[in-house]
Parts: sequence; structure tokens; C-alpha cells
Amino acid sequence: SIMDKPPVTQAMIDAYDEYTHLTLDRRRFMERLTALAGSGAAAAAIAPLLAASSASAETIAADDQRLTAEDIVYGGSSGEMKGYLVRPAEAAAPLGSVIVIHENRGLNPHIRDVARRMALEGFIALAPDFLSPSGGTPANEDQARDMIGKLDPAVTAANAEASLQFLAKLDGATGKVGAIGFCWGGGLVNRFATQSPELKAGVAYYGAQPPAEDVPAIKAALMLHYAGLDERINAGIDAYRTALEAGGKTFEIHVYDGVNHAFNNDTSAARYDKAAADLAWQRTVEFLKKNLA
Repeated sequence: SIMDKPPVTQAMIDAYDEYTHLTLDRRRFMERLTALAGSGAAAAAIAPLLAASSASAETIAADDQRLTAEDIVYGGSSGEMKGYLVRPAEAAAPLGSVIVIHENRGLNPHIRDVARRMALEGFIALAPDFLSPSGGTPANEDQARDMIGKLDPAVTAANAEASLQFLAKLDGATGKVGAIGFCWGGGLVNRFATQSPELKAGVAYYGAQPPAEDVPAIKAALMLHYAGLDERINAGIDAYRTALEAGGKTFEIHVYDGVNHAFNNDTSAARYDKAAADLAWQRTVEFLKKNLA
């Protein structure tokens, strides 16, 4: 029947994007979704397809024998940082390290899974909880988004730098550190690159761009992934490209046509795009291997 898989339209995806990034007003979002879907029942069926399901977050088991994974606490810029540290169980030589930066949902099961994927590619992966100063990521996504909106950007960037310094000195690590971030985390990778002379490589998935005047300070090589339908974020691409070119920076920009913001998040049925996600991941791994070698 039609209700088994209700049709998700671009207008519905846009409404969800506005709710999760701009208004944080769930009631208004459900009212819009009801109007677009035609009924409350249809809206109730569609909402979970737009949201992220923690049930499908584990593509790699938390206890995968190829990996060593642990929840850790380390020194942040002003207090303790919590994080999830994953590395290959058997590494003959020291490995490059990658900071995995979460979306505006905080350090959730999906981002832990991405850290495990990164470790399986031959890196030490650290997924910090940037909500550590606020007590850590809550289970409730709306609450997490609200808390992330209240973080001090300067403290957040300083905690990214503290994460880099932790990895730079870690046993079994080469000292070369890169970062990969998604959505809010992609924006943080961009901002972090303008402030960290030691960051070797930054990969930003659909992240907000930093101010053009900060771009000259960037030392890291950058790989910027954008979703073709993500008008809100894509509005900033041209100015960023111009500033990167003017500064003679090492960067590449990839725009994936016809896909939505969050196309990499495979727990979000309506927005995930496997072809784009696989291609972006392949490019990302090659880029990190080259720049952290």
C-alpha cells in the first residue's frame, strides 16, 4: 500500500533542514509536514524517514575484532573532553590520526560508526564530544542541537586544537593529524583549519565556510564535499573558492549533483545517497592517506 513507503518530496526535506538547522521549532515543522503530506498520519509516517535512526547506525560492530575502541577522557582547552578513540587492533608501524567531528546532533552512534570506518582504513580515529563542556551529548537530538547552538565557537575551536595535540603525542601515532567533519562538524573543520597551523588535512562535508579574511592562515590541504541541492550551504562556495585560490591554498571542491545535505548519513533514509557517499568516502580516504603519509 502507499502508506508502507510514503512519498518524500524535496519540499519536505527542505522543511526538515530548516527545522534542524535554523528554527529548531519541532511543532512548526510538524505543522508544515502535515500540510505537505496531506494528513497527520502521513506526516507521522514521513518524519522518521527524514530524521536519523540510531537503530541503523552500526555498519561496523562496536566490538569488531579488527579494532580497538574505547571511550576516553583527555584534556580540553578548559576542562575535560570526552571522546571515542578507535585504532586498528594490529598496526606494524605508527599511523596517521584523524579527528572525526560530529554533526549538530553530538557524538552519537552514527559518528562512532564513522570513527570505526576510519580506523578500518588504517588511521587512528578520535571522535571528540564537543558537547563535553555542557556535560556531554544527550540522548535527545533536539536537546543536542539546542546545546550545540549555545557553544562558544572560540572554545569549540580550542577543543579541536586540544584534540589535535592529544593525537600528535599519542603512542603509535605518527604525529600527523587530519580532520573530517559533517554538517556542523564540516563548518568546524573549515574554521579549525584557519586557526591550526599543525592541521595537515581537513575534509568538510557540507560545512559552512569560514570568513574570507581568515583563509590566508590556512595551512592544511582541504577537500570540500557539497550536496548539489544544499542551497543554504552552497551559497558560500564561490567566496570560499575565490579566497582559497587567492591564497594559493591546496584544496579541491566536489559538488554531488542532485543530492541533499547530509547525503553521507546512512541512518537518514530520505537524505542518504549511497552513490555520492561511497564516492566521497573513497576520495576522502585517498586524500587523507596522501596528506597524512
